Amino acid sequence: MNNADEKNMIKGNSEKNNWPKRHIFHKVAIILLVITLTAGVLAACSGTADGQEEPKKVVLASKPMTEQYILAEILTLLIEAETDIEVEQTLGIGGGTSNIHPAMENGEIDLYPEYTGTGWLFVLKEEVLRDPDELYEAVKAAYREEYGIHWSGRYGLNNTYSIAVTPEAAETYDLKTLSDLGKVSPELTFAANADFLERDDGYPGLEETYGFAFGDIKEIDIGLRYQSIQSDDIDAITVFSTDGQLQDADVVLLEDDKNFFVFYDGATLIRQETLDRYPELEEVLEKLTGLIPNEEMIAMNYAVEVENEDPAKVAEDFLREKGLL
Repeated sequence: MNNADEKNMIKGNSEKNNWPKRHIFHKVAIILLVITLTAGVLAACSGTADGQEEPKKVVLASKPMTEQYILAEILTLLIEAETDIEVEQTLGIGGGTSNIHPAMENGEIDLYPEYTGTGWLFVLKEEVLRDPDELYEAVKAAYREEYGIHWSGRYGLNNTYSIAVTPEAAETYDLKTLSDLGKVSPELTFAANADFLERDDGYPGLEETYGFAFGDIKEIDIGLRYQSIQSDDIDAITVFSTDGQLQDADVVLLEDDKNFFVFYDGATLIRQETLDRYPELEEVLEKLTGLIPNEEMIAMNYAVEVENEDPAKVAEDFLREKGLL
């Protein structure tokens, strides 16, 4: 019985001057109120209204990029296969880290895949660390202290910048490293997106570290990199080291022999509060440590981006191949 019904009932009875019935209705309302309050207290104690324990659940996020969708599906399948925890997915969050990190801090998101370089430079705004192990330990300690967020072991992939050249240029100039490229750069043409050409950890830094001085530099859209290097007038481009297109692109990746590019090692970030609530998750997440090298991430990205496979199916196939499903 709601308040409106009770008022109408009382009003009707008063008009009939039927006081005994009105008194009864008051008693019924009080009894119903007591029953409702008691049920609420019992539900609060038991977790749900039917007395069952509240189900275990975590919220998993990802950035809006192919690699992140695949990694999120891998995490979802592994957690649900190894535990009784339900995974609620919130994938493809616009703005990536800039929106996911605050949501992690306030508890809206429990875990997501992230990269060491992003955490160190973008979130913590620290100075560049070139050594990947030093970077990982530093970012792990800082996140634990400042945000109460735990970094799992690294997957094995490093999604950083790289420089690719045409097979013709590699053969003609015997190019294997970025140092090799720097020596002959005045003879070649380089193409990259505007952001890379301007940022300190991009082309300006390469000029300083490797002595790059290309005969010509072309500004291109980041999505046209692989098409551009197929033309006759471009010899070198910037790429990401886990790009799916690398699987069948006719290019040669050069070694960053002076470790100029910051490492972006992938790992799972999870709130320490979530780990404290579900400690079994730590062992589950560690099953991915060292399990996803660049070559395998490239193949999975290729399957989704080029062959149009479902990220969940690619993730399932990967885990079955590794004996984890």
